[in-house]
Amino acid sequence: MTLPIAAMAGESDSVGSAFAGLKPLLDARLRFEHVEQQPLANDAEALTLRARLGFETGKVWNTTLLAEGEFVVPIGSDYNSTTNGKLTYPVVADPENYELNRLQLTNTAIPDTTVTLGRQRILLDDQRFVGNVGWRQNEQTFDSVRVVNRSVPNLTLDVSYVSQVNRVFGKESPQGRYEGKTWLTNVSYLLPLGRLTAFGYEIEFRPDPAAPAAVLDSSRTYGLRFSGEIEGKATKVGYMLSGARQRQHADNPLRFDLDYFQAELNASYRGIQGGLGIERLAGDGVKGFTTPLATLHKFQGWADKFLTTPPDGIVDRYASIGWTSKAGLLDALSAVAVYHDYEAERGSLEYGSEIDLLLQARWQRWNAAIKYADYDADAWLTDTAKWWIQLEYAW
Repeated sequence: MTLPIAAMAGESDSVGSAFAGLKPLLDARLRFEHVEQQPLANDAEALTLRARLGFETGKVWNTTLLAEGEFVVPIGSDYNSTTNGKLTYPVVADPENYELNRLQLTNTAIPDTTVTLGRQRILLDDQRFVGNVGWRQNEQTFDSVRVVNRSVPNLTLDVSYVSQVNRVFGKESPQGRYEGKTWLTNVSYLLPLGRLTAFGYEIEFRPDPAAPAAVLDSSRTYGLRFSGEIEGKATKVGYMLSGARQRQHADNPLRFDLDYFQAELNASYRGIQGGLGIERLAGDGVKGFTTPLATLHKFQGWADKFLTTPPDGIVDRYASIGWTSKAGLLDALSAVAVYHDYEAERGSLEYGSEIDLLLQARWQRWNAAIKYADYDADAWLTDTAKWWIQLEYAW
């Protein structure tokens, strides 16, 4: 009886260590968003509270468990949440929502390898192709198996199979769940001057009468990305180049062959930052280059006018300037201004321009921000101005 008793004691110790290493997860964000959009008669005013509550265990048998719920509560609801039927108001895609945000097992039994199974976040590179859309109150998560291997020095192999995308619109929306068979492959190698990444994203969304647009985004995208930076005593220069090719995939009835290109150069000196960039997404007159799994709010302006690439594509030329410093009791105070100029990639249509402004402060676990976006339409969509005030606490 000695061996079984010893084994039971060992298992008890392992389970005990998992509970001893238990970490609470808490992330709360209160935000007010105001939107003025022509020609809608009403302005949107959305006051919402988002809370994520959960836990992550310590390791037992090289495995941890993470569970987290997400709750989005509208306090003021004069806006089109995409599910409340208020169509005379501009869209603020933060519908009331209560759901399981993440539930995942993470195992590290294989040397230099992490395997994650379940509902999880997946953020790849700068999130231009795959991200969690963290700006929205209800984040995007993935029902997935993900394997990350770093057994070869400087090489990272990251492969995910995704069966369902849980989108920002919530479980009550027909657009809230996209099911299918998606493979995400991202392989990167660290070189002396930066990181070189090769990626292949095979996105297959199942045809769904409730969400007919989903299948039109089924695509195969293959590309390369290189990014790095050079640091001096008080200066830092960063650079990035990315290119990709995209074609239809699976049951997509459309036929397209589109390309993507982005180049960016930025520099900082004693807390002052500046940058220049250009991003080009091709279009063929019917379909524009698509990135349906991206954190789209990070790209092409905070007014979110180009969440769907126009049929004639888009060229976005942008410039930014910013400042970051420690101020008084604050851990950090920062300000950013960004200017965008938009035009069609195919043809000569001018879409318009946009100015984005951000003031942000951080103190311990608290973050506060005031943000503004103003899209001035030329020959595409309509003038739109948005501003936000938010306060966030993360444990």
